[in-house]
Amino acid sequence: MNTDDLIASLSDGVRPVGRHAVGLRLALGVIGGAVVSILLISVTLGFRPDLWLAMQGQAFWMKWGYTISMSAGAIYATARLARPDPGSLRRLWLIALPVLVLAALGLGELITTPRSEWLAMWLGHTWTKCPWLVLALAMPIFVGLLWSFRQMAPTRLRAAGAAAGLAAGAFAATVYCLHCPEVSAIFVLTWYSLGILLAASLGALVGPRLLRW
Repeated sequence: MNTDDLIASLSDGVRPVGRHAVGLRLALGVIGGAVVSILLISVTLGFRPDLWLAMQGQAFWMKWGYTISMSAGAIYATARLARPDPGSLRRLWLIALPVLVLAALGLGELITTPRSEWLAMWLGHTWTKCPWLVLALAMPIFVGLLWSFRQMAPTRLRAAGAAAGLAAGAFAATVYCLHCPEVSAIFVLTWYSLGILLAASLGALVGPRLLRW
C-alpha cells in the first residue's frame, strides 16, 4: 500500500468536525465544572449576604471585570493549544492586559490612601485563605476541561495543561466573587492572582500526564 492509499483508507468515512466544535466542547466542560464550584460555595462557604447590594457597587464589577477578562483570554489560549497545530500564539500576550489594568487601579488606590492603611488594604481579612479557596474551586472546572480534552489532540501538553489550569483558576475566581467580601484592587491583584497562578502551575505539572493521547 502506497502513502496515498494509506491516507485514503484512514480518512475514509471520517465525518467533518464542526467549525465551533472545540469552543463548544470547552464551554461544556467549563460550565459543568463551574456549576459544581457554585454548589460547593453554596453548601460550604455560602454566598455573601449583601450580594445583591454588592453587585450594585464598583468594587464587585472591578473584581468580575478582572476575572472574566482573564477567563476569556485563558479559554482562548486553551482552545488554541487543544489543537495538534495551535498556530501562532502571538496574541496570548493579551492575557496580561487585565493584570496591567488592575495594577493601574491598585496603584491609584495606594496613591489616594494613607500609607498607614496600605497593609490592611493589601491583606484584607481573608488573604491567608483566598488563594487556596480559588485553587480548590478551580478543581471541578479543571476536571471539566480535562473531560473536554478527551476529544481533542493537543501536542504541547505542558502548555495546554497550564492554559487549562489558568482558565480553571480564572473561572473559579469569578465564582469566588459571589462569596468574597474584599473590595481592594491591590488585594484582588495579589491574592486572586496567586490562586489563579497556583491552578495554572498545577495544570502545567499534570498536563503532560493527563492530556496524553
